[in-house]
Amino acid sequence: MNYEEFIEAVELFGIISNMSKKDIKKRYLKLSKKYHPDMESGSHEKFTKLKESYDILQNYMENYSFSFEADEFKKQFPSFMNYKNWVK
Repeated sequence: MNYEEFIEAVELFGIISNMSKKDIKKRYLKLSKKYHPDMESGSHEKFTKLKESYDILQNYMENYSFSFEADEFKKQFPSFMNYKNWVK
């Protein structure tokens, strides 16, 4: 995978920041129905590209390094900041 392929995948899925793996899977299922070769608006070429893009995104998300810093936690879960002693 290179950066250009990654960007193409992000654009094909219409990904915005802070999407979960679950959100991306839902988007994949929706798009796969649309682009499936048996559908009126589908084609084998588009469907294959979608699958390749999904594989790229899954690979990226599975191998992503997570930060366990307090600032990153606060950024990801701002609603938990109201609870005492969770993150100092």
